[in-house]
Amino acid sequence: MTRRLDWSRDGANWPHRAASRFVAAAGFDWHVQIFGEGPVLLLVHGTGASTHSFRDLATRLAGDHTIVMLDLPSHGFTDRAPWRRPSLPGWAGMLGELLDQLQVRPTYAAGHSAGAAILVRMALDGLFEPERIVSLNGALLPFPGVAAHLFPQLAKLLFLNPVAPRFFSWRARNGGAVARLMDSTGSRLTPEGIAYYERLLASPRHVEGALTMMANWDLETLARDLPHLATPLTLIAGTGDRAVPPEVSFKVARMVRHGDVVPLTGLGHLAHEEAPERVAAAVRGAFAHRSELAPAEA
Repeated sequence: MTRRLDWSRDGANWPHRAASRFVAAAGFDWHVQIFGEGPVLLLVHGTGASTHSFRDLATRLAGDHTIVMLDLPSHGFTDRAPWRRPSLPGWAGMLGELLDQLQVRPTYAAGHSAGAAILVRMALDGLFEPERIVSLNGALLPFPGVAAHLFPQLAKLLFLNPVAPRFFSWRARNGGAVARLMDSTGSRLTPEGIAYYERLLASPRHVEGALTMMANWDLETLARDLPHLATPLTLIAGTGDRAVPPEVSFKVARMVRHGDVVPLTGLGHLAHEEAPERVAAAVRGAFAHRSELAPAEA
């Protein structure tokens, strides 16, 4: 059996543990965290991450928002349903089922990287109607050129290889591989932040979840549908992001009906982890729709 994360062992000192609960929905046992007070703000992490990635950002936003955040299916402490290998609309639908089970109607939503794509898909499919979505270095467009086809196919091959998740998790436990992976995104995390990823990636089950997401990801259809997005979209873009270049956010802002871009100078793909205070200020500004938000530009 592929080693899964154990809540009593691996989650013993997990960020915001006191706010955690486990909720059955859409064939999964979801790890969900809810705390704070005010309008509901849904936070959705990206591929290979978990609720831990919002630990500091959520703290700064919980004073005036009810934070709802979760581990996506087969990520972190959300246990998988082995028979489901969904597309992007499938991930969106499962999250919609979880919100129905929680009886939660988010006023706002923010997603990092692939999490932003899930939120946009949910809005396009009428699964929820937030007042605004915030994309944090959102992966909303296909990779350019041959990479658009190569990366998903590579992930699919790795997913089909039962040895691959164990190999990646073994690498995560050896020789600073996770620290180098984080650095490659353009972000510098604290040793504590790196340790959380090391704990996650040491689990072949978590790695398998990330590969499953990558192998079944379709951003070409999402890109075609972006002009139909009625929900206002603010795109926060780290100018040092090496995973999703900031140019992607500016392009998306020109494609949607109501889009604006907030560049954060010097921050990488994990901007919300390396500079949570700056990102929190940008998120609050987006929800207030302040006039100083930068318009989309080339």
